[in-house]
Amino acid sequence: MVCAAVFAISAILRSTTGALPVCSALLPLRRTALCYCTVNGKMKSKIKLDHLERTANNFRHEMISKAKVCGITDESETVKRLRLAVTDKEFTFKAGQWVDFFIPGVAVVGGFSICSSPGLLEQEGVLELAIKRTAHLPAHWVHTQCALDSEVALRVGGNFFFDPQPSDIPVNLVLIAGGVGINPLFSILLHVADLHKTQENKGIGYTVGTANLFYSAKNSHELLFRKQILGLTNAFPGKIACSFHVTQQNSQSCEKLQPYIKGRISAKDLEKCISKDTLWYICGPPPMIESVSKLLGNLGVAPKNIFFEKWW
Repeated sequence: MVCAAVFAISAILRSTTGALPVCSALLPLRRTALCYCTVNGKMKSKIKLDHLERTANNFRHEMISKAKVCGITDESETVKRLRLAVTDKEFTFKAGQWVDFFIPGVAVVGGFSICSSPGLLEQEGVLELAIKRTAHLPAHWVHTQCALDSEVALRVGGNFFFDPQPSDIPVNLVLIAGGVGINPLFSILLHVADLHKTQENKGIGYTVGTANLFYSAKNSHELLFRKQILGLTNAFPGKIACSFHVTQQNSQSCEKLQPYIKGRISAKDLEKCISKDTLWYICGPPPMIESVSKLLGNLGVAPKNIFFEKWW
């Protein structure tokens, strides 16, 4: 489950609220970044509250829309991927956002990041969620009772997203994911691919720069969407790149993954992506976010170009 609080991270990880300091040389980039996400909140973790309590200050749509489960697959041994059909034509979301997840008969409201692209919703009227098995009641329901044609309700929220407009200046993206924190970043990556397709096929829309994904998990079996991610790197060479970082691998990875597998994410891995027109999006457990953010600060990345969302 994701707590969708988004933060800009200072060089010393101090908390920030309201407006950020602006360097005159980076004003155009800063204005562009503000089109992509809203910045608020504090860095330090709080007591694990209910999803609605944790996200009370986050943006939410007023509309709650009905949805029906039209697909269930096992993304891994512990993660189920739901495909949800939404008939409400006014239902929209931005790549990186989450949904409040309402289940009939379950009082607790879930909070799950969307792992599909806005384009899939526009084309097919569906979105996808990848939900890890936990004792949390909504996740437990997904893994024990959810079935095809189960009816739920959804409400979009969250300040962590990538939603450039055609007239915005091009930026490069670095996406850094830990565990199931890949969900909103995979949505962003798919959206980047859609933007590239629109440019290639129609010559219109936003001109996106490069996108580099650094994805860390305990072992290669827990790397969600790995086949699709590699498919995107093959479809957009030089535009989309990825590396997988495993921290507790006890057996050899499959042959196709081996060229992409590395150890823990390091300064050497990230420093080659640093530029003044790069935005950094991070999603994962709080300790991982704090570690990577400090690392970026030491490498000289401007705090206003770093955005993150905590996953619990």
